[in-house]
Amino acid sequence: MSFRFPLPLTTAIVSLALMQPALAHEQAGVAGGLVSGLLHPVTGIDHLIAMVAVGIWGAQLGAPAIWILPITFPLVMAIGGVLGVLHVPLPFPEVMIAASAVILGLAVAARLRLPFAAAAVVVAVFAIFHGHAHGAELPRAANALAYGVGFVTATGLLHLCGIAIGTLTRWPAGERLIQGLGAGIAAIGCYFLAQGVGAFA
Repeated sequence: MSFRFPLPLTTAIVSLALMQPALAHEQAGVAGGLVSGLLHPVTGIDHLIAMVAVGIWGAQLGAPAIWILPITFPLVMAIGGVLGVLHVPLPFPEVMIAASAVILGLAVAARLRLPFAAAAVVVAVFAIFHGHAHGAELPRAANALAYGVGFVTATGLLHLCGIAIGTLTRWPAGERLIQGLGAGIAAIGCYFLAQGVGAFA
């Protein structure tokens, strides 16, 4: 299947990502609690784009994935958050978070139609790493429960944004726009992936 990405949209998304630091990985000096938890997923572009991509991909796949994928991600992410709070190590978390944006972005761009169970597994695996990053960065003086409620809620809202964007697939122009957005998400993920891999070089 061939498709064309809107070049101005993709360029704008990539440029925005390159201008913003990955603030979601730096919580020093921030008092942890409900507000910090709500803000944490939206202050790091790598987290944000992956979570929006989950909602878009779910919308592309249709029922039941449109609801199950956005429910699976926060639930499994909460488990990853507990692992992070307990300082249980996971291999290459930054690389996996970046890879999630690449793979989910490509899935959206290519309108990848995996079986529902396989799509849920993909989302769940990435959710563990996103949750672990949130939990590991929880400030020591934070209210862990309020913080966890905050970042799970914010994640759900980002998924809903993705679902809303995904409804544009009802129109041919909207489908092309979404494919371009998926390409942009994948490109941003590649940028963060290169940074993550470079840190181990």
